[in-house]
Formats: sequence, structure tokens, C-alpha cells
Amino acid sequence: MQAQVADISLGGIDSPQVQMLDEARQPQVLSQVRIRQRVVIRVSPSPPNARERLLGLQSRGASGTSYREVPHDDCVRVDNIVGVQPTADNRLLLFMENRNVLAATLDRECTARAFYSGFYVERNEDGRLCVQRDLLQSRAGTSCSVEQLTRLVQAAS
Repeated sequence: MQAQVADISLGGIDSPQVQMLDEARQPQVLSQVRIRQRVVIRVSPSPPNARERLLGLQSRGASGTSYREVPHDDCVRVDNIVGVQPTADNRLLLFMENRNVLAATLDRECTARAFYSGFYVERNEDGRLCVQRDLLQSRAGTSCSVEQLTRLVQAAS
């Protein structure tokens, strides 16, 4: 016995269910989907005891140590930044994994206080934060670029 397939005509029935069945019989339209990866890195403020350790301070009040600034490259690896602290002179201290402390001068329209709870930076292909290239995004919504990077070194007594 051979099964027969009948072509059923719904002759003029125009209901949503019939339209749905008719649309299901139509060939599928394929589209290309592109997935783009975006990585944003968060740098948090470092705890006070970590800052003291990084700056080489023994205890509270024993900070007779003075620092001077020396030039630094225009870029730094974002992965090496372990903490941040805003300063009164409108800069950010960047605490690095290798125990260096960098001072990042922000552009004039920005205030370092906006970065009291850290910042976000979008990761570039080279994985670095560079002067006048990358934007730091505060958690409060402020965006600023870094105008200059310097390294703090202990001044000779």
C-alpha cells in the first residue's frame, strides 16, 4: 500500500493559525551574526594597609618618607595595576604589581575625587593604558583621559 499525500487547500480561510502554518512552510532566511567581544577591566581602590605596604611605610604617623617624581613611559600594562587612590592635587596614584607607584595626571576637565571607588578601562589589543589614548571611566559616570604618567621614587635623605 502506498501512502497518498493530498494537497489540502484551505480556500479562503484567513485565521492567525492558518497564517502561522503558511509562514512555517516558507523557506527559512538565514542571516549572519557577528559576536564582538568587549572586555572592561575594573581597578578598585587598594585597602589602606596595602597602600602603606606599597609605599614602604611602617605604621601610621611614621611617614617621614618623601618622594620625588621621575618620568615614566606613556603606557602601562593594565593587568599590572593592583589599586588606585585619588590625590588632593587632582591625580590618581596607581599602585603597580611590581611595587612601583605611578602618578596619573588627569585632563583639566576632570576631578580625581570622582575616582574614589576606582575606575573602569576598556581593554585594548595591546593590553596597555596609554596617555591621551584611553579613557578612564569612574563608577559615577565621569570619563577622563590621562595626560601624563610619572613614577614616584623615594627621595634620598
